[in-house]
Amino acid sequence: MEQEDRGSPRKSARQQDTPSSTLRLGLVPAPELPERTANLIADELPELLARHTDDRHQWRVDCLTDPLIGADDSTADVIEQGENIKRANGWDYAVCITDLPLLRGDRMALAEASENLGVAIISLPALGISPLRQRLREAILHLVNEMHHGSDRHDRERQQQHMEDGREAREQSGLRNSNARELMGSRLFERLVPIKRVTPADDSEKNVDVRFVSATKWPGYAKLLGGMVRANRPWTILPAFRRIVAVAFATGAYGLIFPTLWKLSAAYELYRFVALMIAAIVAMIVWLILDHGLWEPQHYTHNARLTRFYNLTTVMTLLAGVACYYVILFALFLVAVVLFVPASLLESTVGRSVGWLAFPALAWLATSVATVAGALGSSLESDETIRGATYGYRQQLRQRKVKERQQRDRQQEDRDSSM
Repeated sequence: MEQEDRGSPRKSARQQDTPSSTLRLGLVPAPELPERTANLIADELPELLARHTDDRHQWRVDCLTDPLIGADDSTADVIEQGENIKRANGWDYAVCITDLPLLRGDRMALAEASENLGVAIISLPALGISPLRQRLREAILHLVNEMHHGSDRHDRERQQQHMEDGREAREQSGLRNSNARELMGSRLFERLVPIKRVTPADDSEKNVDVRFVSATKWPGYAKLLGGMVRANRPWTILPAFRRIVAVAFATGAYGLIFPTLWKLSAAYELYRFVALMIAAIVAMIVWLILDHGLWEPQHYTHNARLTRFYNLTTVMTLLAGVACYYVILFALFLVAVVLFVPASLLESTVGRSVGWLAFPALAWLATSVATVAGALGSSLESDETIRGATYGYRQQLRQRKVKERQQRDRQQEDRDSSM
Protein backbone atom coordinates (compact mmCIF):
# COMPACT_ATOMS: atom_id res chain seq x y z
CA MET A 1 0.00 0.00 0.00
CA GLU A 2 1.40 3.38 -0.95
CA GLN A 3 2.11 5.88 1.81
CA GLU A 4 0.38 9.25 1.89
CA ASP A 5 2.38 12.36 1.01
CA ARG A 6 4.27 13.52 4.10
CA GLY A 7 3.82 17.15 3.26
CA SER A 8 7.45 18.10 2.98
CA PRO A 9 7.95 21.88 3.15
CA ARG A 10 10.67 21.42 0.53
CA LYS A 11 8.07 20.38 -1.99
CA SER A 12 5.78 23.35 -1.42
CA ALA A 13 8.77 25.70 -1.72
CA ARG A 14 9.68 24.25 -5.10
CA GLN A 15 6.21 24.89 -6.41
CA GLN A 16 6.93 28.60 -6.01
CA ASP A 17 10.20 28.44 -7.99
CA THR A 18 10.29 30.55 -11.08
CA PRO A 19 10.93 28.93 -14.46
CA SER A 20 14.36 30.56 -14.65
CA SER A 21 15.62 29.08 -11.37
CA THR A 22 18.39 26.50 -11.29
CA LEU A 23 18.13 23.25 -9.36
CA ARG A 24 21.33 21.58 -8.26
CA LEU A 25 21.82 17.83 -8.03
CA GLY A 26 24.84 16.45 -6.24
CA LEU A 27 26.23 12.99 -6.98
CA VAL A 28 28.15 11.60 -4.01
CA PRO A 29 29.87 8.40 -5.13
CA ALA A 30 32.16 6.17 -3.13
CA PRO A 31 35.75 5.93 -4.37
CA GLU A 32 36.77 3.67 -7.27
CA LEU A 33 34.03 2.18 -9.50
CA PRO A 34 31.13 4.37 -8.25
CA GLU A 35 33.27 7.47 -8.76
CA ARG A 36 34.32 6.47 -12.27
CA THR A 37 30.77 5.55 -13.32
CA ALA A 38 29.26 8.72 -11.87
CA ASN A 39 31.78 10.88 -13.72
CA LEU A 40 30.82 9.18 -16.98
CA ILE A 41 27.19 10.27 -16.73
CA ALA A 42 27.46 13.56 -14.84
CA ASP A 43 27.78 15.69 -17.98
CA GLU A 44 24.67 14.28 -19.66
CA LEU A 45 22.39 14.42 -16.62
CA PRO A 46 21.52 18.16 -16.72
CA GLU A 47 19.95 17.87 -20.17
CA LEU A 48 18.16 14.64 -19.27
CA LEU A 49 16.79 16.15 -16.06
CA ALA A 50 15.53 19.20 -17.93
CA ARG A 51 13.87 17.08 -20.63
CA HIS A 52 12.40 14.31 -18.51
CA THR A 53 12.07 15.58 -14.93
CA ASP A 54 11.22 19.30 -14.98
CA ASP A 55 11.79 21.60 -17.95
CA ARG A 56 10.77 24.68 -15.94
CA HIS A 57 14.23 24.76 -14.41
CA GLN A 58 17.79 24.59 -15.46
CA TRP A 59 19.74 21.79 -13.83
CA ARG A 60 23.30 21.70 -12.58
CA VAL A 61 25.01 18.46 -11.57
CA ASP A 62 28.04 18.31 -9.30
CA CYS A 63 30.07 15.22 -8.42
CA LEU A 64 31.83 14.93 -5.07
CA THR A 65 33.53 11.71 -3.94
CA ASP A 66 33.19 10.85 -0.26
CA PRO A 67 34.80 7.79 1.38
CA LEU A 68 32.07 7.48 4.01
CA ILE A 69 29.56 6.57 1.30
CA GLY A 70 31.62 3.47 0.63
CA ALA A 71 32.54 2.65 4.21
CA ASP A 72 29.20 2.28 5.97
CA ASP A 73 26.44 -0.21 5.21
CA SER A 74 23.86 1.63 7.33
CA THR A 75 21.39 3.49 5.13
CA ALA A 76 20.48 5.91 7.92
CA ASP A 77 24.11 6.95 8.37
CA VAL A 78 24.70 7.30 4.63
CA ILE A 79 21.53 9.36 4.12
CA GLU A 80 22.47 11.56 7.09
CA GLN A 81 25.96 12.07 5.68
CA GLY A 82 24.48 12.74 2.24
CA GLU A 83 22.11 15.32 3.71
CA ASN A 84 25.02 17.06 5.46
CA ILE A 85 27.00 17.18 2.22
CA LYS A 86 23.92 18.41 0.32
CA ARG A 87 23.34 21.21 2.79
CA ALA A 88 27.01 22.21 2.89
CA ASN A 89 27.15 22.50 -0.92
CA GLY A 90 23.77 24.17 -1.37
CA TRP A 91 22.33 21.35 -3.44
CA ASP A 92 18.61 20.72 -3.87
CA TYR A 93 19.06 16.96 -4.14
CA ALA A 94 21.81 14.46 -3.48
CA VAL A 95 22.20 10.91 -4.76
CA CYS A 96 24.74 8.78 -2.92
CA ILE A 97 26.27 5.93 -4.92
CA THR A 98 27.86 3.15 -2.90
CA ASP A 99 29.55 -0.09 -3.88
CA LEU A 100 28.25 -1.78 -0.72
CA PRO A 101 25.33 -4.21 -0.78
CA LEU A 102 22.18 -2.95 0.94
CA LEU A 103 20.49 -5.92 2.61
CA ARG A 104 16.99 -5.42 3.99
CA GLY A 105 15.79 -8.52 5.77
CA ASP A 106 16.24 -11.38 3.34
CA ARG A 107 16.09 -9.14 0.28
CA MET A 108 18.63 -7.12 -1.64
CA ALA A 109 17.87 -3.39 -1.88
CA LEU A 110 18.88 -1.53 -5.01
CA ALA A 111 17.99 2.02 -3.99
CA GLU A 112 16.26 4.12 -1.36
CA ALA A 113 15.11 7.73 -1.32
CA SER A 114 14.01 10.29 1.23
CA GLU A 115 11.64 12.84 -0.25
CA ASN A 116 11.72 14.88 2.93
CA LEU A 117 15.52 15.21 2.99
CA GLY A 118 16.01 15.19 -0.77
CA VAL A 119 18.60 12.43 -0.51
CA ALA A 120 18.73 9.03 -2.23
CA ILE A 121 21.18 6.14 -2.16
CA ILE A 122 21.95 3.59 -4.87
CA SER A 123 23.84 0.33 -4.42
CA LEU A 124 25.90 0.08 -7.59
CA PRO A 125 26.63 -3.69 -7.42
CA ALA A 126 22.92 -4.40 -6.99
CA LEU A 127 22.37 -3.01 -10.51
CA GLY A 128 24.23 -6.02 -11.94
CA ILE A 129 27.23 -6.42 -14.18
CA SER A 130 26.35 -4.56 -17.40
CA PRO A 131 25.28 -2.17 -18.88
CA LEU A 132 26.14 -0.36 -15.66
CA ARG A 133 26.25 3.21 -16.94
CA GLN A 134 22.80 3.05 -18.56
CA ARG A 135 21.24 1.46 -15.48
CA LEU A 136 22.76 4.02 -13.14
CA ARG A 137 21.64 6.90 -15.34
CA GLU A 138 18.03 5.70 -15.39
CA ALA A 139 18.07 4.97 -11.65
CA ILE A 140 19.31 8.47 -10.83
CA LEU A 141 16.70 10.10 -13.06
CA HIS A 142 13.93 8.08 -11.46
CA LEU A 143 15.00 8.79 -7.89
CA VAL A 144 15.28 12.52 -8.59
CA ASN A 145 11.82 12.32 -10.18
CA GLU A 146 10.44 10.73 -7.02
CA MET A 147 12.07 13.30 -4.75
CA HIS A 148 11.11 16.24 -6.95
CA HIS A 149 7.53 15.37 -7.81
CA GLY A 150 6.57 13.14 -4.86
CA SER A 151 6.31 9.44 -4.17
CA ASP A 152 2.71 8.87 -3.18
CA ARG A 153 0.17 7.15 -5.40
CA HIS A 154 -1.35 10.31 -6.92
CA ASP A 155 2.07 11.78 -7.69
CA ARG A 156 3.11 8.57 -9.43
CA GLU A 157 -0.09 8.47 -11.47
CA ARG A 158 0.47 12.05 -12.60
CA GLN A 159 4.07 11.28 -13.52
CA GLN A 160 3.01 8.16 -15.39
CA GLN A 161 0.84 10.27 -17.66
CA HIS A 162 3.74 12.69 -18.16
CA MET A 163 6.08 9.82 -19.09
CA GLU A 164 3.56 8.41 -21.56
CA ASP A 165 3.25 11.81 -23.21
CA GLY A 166 7.04 12.01 -23.56
CA ARG A 167 7.66 8.40 -24.53
CA GLU A 168 9.16 9.28 -27.90
CA ALA A 169 11.55 11.81 -26.35
CA ARG A 170 12.67 9.23 -23.77
CA GLU A 171 13.40 6.71 -26.48
CA GLN A 172 15.46 9.29 -28.34
CA SER A 173 17.46 9.85 -25.15
CA GLY A 174 18.15 6.13 -24.83
CA LEU A 175 15.99 5.72 -21.73
CA ARG A 176 14.14 2.43 -21.50
CA ASN A 177 12.15 3.19 -18.39
CA SER A 178 8.56 4.17 -19.23
CA ASN A 179 6.97 3.37 -15.86
CA ALA A 180 6.76 5.99 -13.12
CA ARG A 181 6.94 3.25 -10.47
CA GLU A 182 9.98 1.41 -11.82
CA LEU A 183 13.57 2.25 -10.97
CA MET A 184 14.84 1.55 -14.48
CA GLY A 185 13.88 -0.01 -17.76
CA SER A 186 13.45 -3.73 -18.28
CA ARG A 187 16.51 -5.62 -19.48
CA LEU A 188 17.53 -9.26 -19.22
CA PHE A 189 18.50 -9.07 -15.56
CA GLU A 190 15.31 -7.20 -14.68
CA ARG A 191 13.28 -9.99 -16.30
CA LEU A 192 15.19 -12.68 -14.43
CA VAL A 193 15.34 -10.73 -11.17
CA PRO A 194 12.28 -8.43 -10.96
CA ILE A 195 12.51 -5.24 -8.91
CA LYS A 196 9.78 -4.42 -6.40
CA ARG A 197 8.89 -0.90 -5.28
CA VAL A 198 7.92 -0.59 -1.61
CA THR A 199 7.10 2.29 0.73
CA PRO A 200 8.26 1.43 4.26
CA ALA A 201 5.64 1.95 6.95
CA ASP A 202 8.02 1.36 9.86
CA ASP A 203 8.45 4.48 11.99
CA SER A 204 12.11 3.56 12.51
CA GLU A 205 12.63 4.28 8.81
CA LYS A 206 11.05 7.72 8.78
CA ASN A 207 13.76 9.02 6.45
CA VAL A 208 13.02 6.44 3.74
CA ASP A 209 9.97 7.20 1.60
CA VAL A 210 10.53 4.67 -1.17
CA ARG A 211 12.70 1.60 -1.55
CA PHE A 212 13.43 -0.69 -4.49
CA VAL A 213 14.24 -4.29 -3.59
CA SER A 214 14.76 -7.56 -5.40
CA ALA A 215 11.48 -9.45 -5.65
CA THR A 216 13.29 -12.79 -5.45
CA LYS A 217 15.86 -13.81 -2.86
CA TRP A 218 18.49 -16.10 -4.37
CA PRO A 219 18.48 -14.69 -7.93
CA GLY A 220 18.86 -11.28 -6.31
CA TYR A 221 21.85 -12.49 -4.34
CA ALA A 222 23.40 -13.92 -7.51
CA LYS A 223 22.93 -10.60 -9.31
CA LEU A 224 24.44 -8.75 -6.35
CA LEU A 225 27.41 -11.09 -6.24
CA GLY A 226 28.05 -10.56 -9.95
CA GLY A 227 27.94 -6.81 -9.42
CA MET A 228 30.35 -7.00 -6.48
CA VAL A 229 32.81 -9.07 -8.51
CA ARG A 230 32.48 -6.53 -11.33
CA ALA A 231 33.21 -3.74 -8.84
CA ASN A 232 36.32 -5.62 -7.74
CA ARG A 233 37.58 -5.52 -11.35
CA PRO A 234 39.27 -8.95 -11.33
CA TRP A 235 41.26 -8.08 -14.47
CA THR A 236 43.23 -5.54 -12.44
CA ILE A 237 44.97 -8.31 -10.48
CA LEU A 238 46.46 -9.82 -13.66
CA PRO A 239 49.47 -7.46 -13.62
CA ALA A 240 50.09 -8.67 -10.08
CA PHE A 241 50.51 -12.18 -11.50
CA ARG A 242 53.45 -11.33 -13.75
CA ARG A 243 56.01 -12.67 -11.31
CA ILE A 244 53.80 -15.64 -10.57
CA VAL A 245 53.57 -16.40 -14.30
CA ALA A 246 57.35 -16.16 -14.59
CA VAL A 247 57.88 -18.60 -11.71
CA ALA A 248 55.21 -20.99 -12.97
CA PHE A 249 56.43 -20.96 -16.55
CA ALA A 250 60.03 -21.55 -15.49
CA THR A 251 58.92 -24.47 -13.35
CA GLY A 252 56.77 -25.99 -16.06
CA ALA A 253 59.41 -25.50 -18.74
CA TYR A 254 61.93 -27.28 -16.58
CA GLY A 255 59.47 -30.14 -16.08
CA LEU A 256 59.01 -30.50 -19.82
CA ILE A 257 62.65 -31.50 -20.16
CA PHE A 258 61.93 -34.82 -18.49
CA PRO A 259 59.83 -37.55 -20.19
CA THR A 260 57.55 -38.06 -17.17
CA LEU A 261 55.11 -35.29 -18.16
CA TRP A 262 55.12 -36.56 -21.76
CA LYS A 263 54.13 -40.08 -20.71
CA LEU A 264 51.52 -38.87 -18.22
CA SER A 265 49.88 -36.59 -20.82
CA ALA A 266 49.61 -39.55 -23.22
CA ALA A 267 48.16 -41.84 -20.52
CA TYR A 268 45.67 -39.45 -18.90
CA GLU A 269 41.97 -39.55 -19.71
CA LEU A 270 39.99 -36.32 -20.03
CA TYR A 271 38.58 -36.45 -16.50
CA ARG A 272 42.11 -36.59 -15.06
CA PHE A 273 43.10 -33.42 -16.91
CA VAL A 274 39.96 -31.67 -15.64
CA ALA A 275 40.42 -32.89 -12.07
CA LEU A 276 44.07 -31.79 -12.02
CA MET A 277 43.18 -28.39 -13.45
CA ILE A 278 40.46 -27.82 -10.82
CA ALA A 279 42.76 -28.98 -8.04
CA ALA A 280 45.54 -26.65 -9.20
CA ILE A 281 43.23 -23.62 -9.45
CA VAL A 282 41.66 -24.30 -6.05
CA ALA A 283 45.10 -24.78 -4.51
CA MET A 284 46.25 -21.43 -5.88
CA ILE A 285 43.13 -19.60 -4.65
CA VAL A 286 43.42 -21.12 -1.18
CA TRP A 287 47.12 -20.25 -1.02
CA LEU A 288 46.48 -16.65 -2.08
CA ILE A 289 43.78 -16.27 0.58
CA LEU A 290 45.89 -17.77 3.35
CA ASP A 291 49.22 -16.21 2.41
CA HIS A 292 47.87 -12.68 1.97
CA GLY A 293 45.18 -12.71 4.66
CA LEU A 294 42.24 -12.19 2.32
CA TRP A 295 39.63 -13.91 4.47
CA GLU A 296 37.77 -11.18 6.32
CA PRO A 297 36.75 -11.71 9.95
CA GLN A 298 33.25 -10.69 10.93
CA HIS A 299 34.23 -7.79 13.19
CA TYR A 300 35.15 -5.62 10.18
CA THR A 301 31.52 -5.28 9.11
CA HIS A 302 29.54 -6.19 12.25
CA ASN A 303 27.26 -8.09 9.91
CA ALA A 304 27.78 -11.83 9.40
CA ARG A 305 25.87 -11.97 6.14
CA LEU A 306 27.70 -8.97 4.72
CA THR A 307 31.02 -10.55 5.67
CA ARG A 308 30.01 -13.73 3.88
CA PHE A 309 29.28 -11.67 0.77
CA TYR A 310 32.71 -10.03 1.04
CA ASN A 311 34.46 -13.38 1.36
CA LEU A 312 32.46 -14.99 -1.44
CA THR A 313 33.20 -11.99 -3.64
CA THR A 314 36.90 -12.37 -2.86
CA VAL A 315 36.80 -16.04 -3.85
CA MET A 316 34.93 -15.30 -7.09
CA THR A 317 37.28 -12.41 -7.92
CA LEU A 318 40.32 -14.61 -7.39
CA LEU A 319 38.68 -17.40 -9.39
CA ALA A 320 38.22 -15.05 -12.35
CA GLY A 321 41.78 -13.77 -12.04
CA VAL A 322 43.35 -17.21 -11.63
CA ALA A 323 41.29 -18.55 -14.55
CA CYS A 324 42.71 -15.81 -16.79
CA TYR A 325 46.18 -16.55 -15.44
CA TYR A 326 45.65 -20.25 -16.24
CA VAL A 327 44.61 -19.47 -19.81
CA ILE A 328 47.66 -17.24 -20.35
CA LEU A 329 49.96 -19.89 -18.94
CA PHE A 330 48.35 -22.56 -21.13
CA ALA A 331 48.88 -20.42 -24.24
CA LEU A 332 52.56 -19.97 -23.36
CA PHE A 333 53.09 -23.70 -22.83
CA LEU A 334 51.21 -24.58 -26.01
CA VAL A 335 53.53 -22.36 -28.05
CA ALA A 336 56.56 -23.82 -26.30
CA VAL A 337 55.43 -27.43 -26.85
CA VAL A 338 54.59 -26.91 -30.53
CA LEU A 339 57.91 -25.17 -31.21
CA PHE A 340 60.30 -27.27 -29.18
CA VAL A 341 58.82 -30.78 -28.93
CA PRO A 342 59.25 -32.75 -32.19
CA ALA A 343 56.38 -35.13 -32.95
CA SER A 344 58.79 -37.99 -33.69
CA LEU A 345 60.52 -37.59 -30.32
CA LEU A 346 57.16 -37.45 -28.53
CA GLU A 347 56.05 -40.66 -30.27
CA SER A 348 59.25 -42.50 -29.40
CA THR A 349 58.97 -41.36 -25.78
CA VAL A 350 55.36 -42.44 -25.23
CA GLY A 351 55.82 -45.58 -27.37
CA ARG A 352 52.95 -45.02 -29.78
CA SER A 353 51.80 -42.71 -32.56
CA VAL A 354 50.26 -39.41 -31.47
CA GLY A 355 47.85 -36.98 -33.07
CA TRP A 356 47.76 -33.21 -32.94
CA LEU A 357 45.78 -33.33 -29.67
CA ALA A 358 48.88 -34.67 -27.93
CA PHE A 359 50.45 -31.20 -27.94
CA PRO A 360 47.52 -29.37 -26.22
CA ALA A 361 47.32 -32.28 -23.77
CA LEU A 362 50.98 -31.91 -22.85
CA ALA A 363 50.59 -28.13 -22.51
CA TRP A 364 47.46 -28.62 -20.37
CA LEU A 365 49.28 -30.97 -17.99
CA ALA A 366 52.28 -28.66 -17.76
CA THR A 367 49.98 -25.70 -17.01
CA SER A 368 48.28 -27.52 -14.12
CA VAL A 369 51.59 -28.61 -12.62
CA ALA A 370 53.08 -25.14 -13.04
CA THR A 371 50.01 -23.50 -11.45
CA VAL A 372 50.76 -25.26 -8.18
CA ALA A 373 54.31 -23.89 -8.33
CA GLY A 374 52.92 -20.49 -9.22
CA ALA A 375 50.86 -20.50 -6.02
CA LEU A 376 54.09 -20.66 -4.05
CA GLY A 377 55.47 -17.89 -6.23
CA SER A 378 52.56 -15.64 -5.23
CA SER A 379 54.45 -14.99 -2.01
CA LEU A 380 56.70 -12.73 -4.08
CA GLU A 381 53.88 -10.20 -4.45
CA SER A 382 53.12 -7.66 -1.73
CA ASP A 383 50.00 -7.99 0.38
CA GLU A 384 48.72 -4.61 -0.84
CA THR A 385 48.92 -5.69 -4.48
CA ILE A 386 46.83 -8.81 -3.96
CA ARG A 387 44.56 -7.53 -1.21
CA GLY A 388 43.67 -4.42 -3.20
CA ALA A 389 41.24 -6.58 -5.19
CA THR A 390 39.16 -7.50 -2.14
CA TYR A 391 36.18 -5.67 -0.71
CA GLY A 392 37.08 -6.07 2.94
CA TYR A 393 40.53 -4.61 2.50
CA ARG A 394 39.21 -1.56 0.67
CA GLN A 395 36.61 -1.13 3.40
CA GLN A 396 39.34 -1.09 6.03
CA LEU A 397 41.19 1.62 4.10
CA ARG A 398 38.03 3.71 3.74
CA GLN A 399 37.11 3.33 7.39
CA ARG A 400 40.64 4.39 8.31
CA LYS A 401 40.30 7.49 6.12
CA VAL A 402 36.92 8.30 7.66
CA LYS A 403 38.35 8.00 11.18
CA GLU A 404 41.27 10.22 10.20
CA ARG A 405 38.90 12.81 8.77
CA GLN A 406 36.68 12.70 11.84
CA GLN A 407 39.73 13.12 14.05
CA ARG A 408 40.84 16.15 12.03
CA ASP A 409 37.35 17.63 12.31
CA ARG A 410 37.37 17.19 16.09
CA GLN A 411 40.80 18.78 16.32
CA GLN A 412 39.60 21.71 14.23
CA GLU A 413 36.54 22.11 16.45
CA ASP A 414 38.77 22.07 19.54
CA ARG A 415 41.00 24.76 18.03
CA ASP A 416 37.99 26.87 17.10
CA SER A 417 36.50 26.58 20.57
CA SER A 418 39.78 27.54 22.23
CA MET A 419 40.10 30.73 20.21
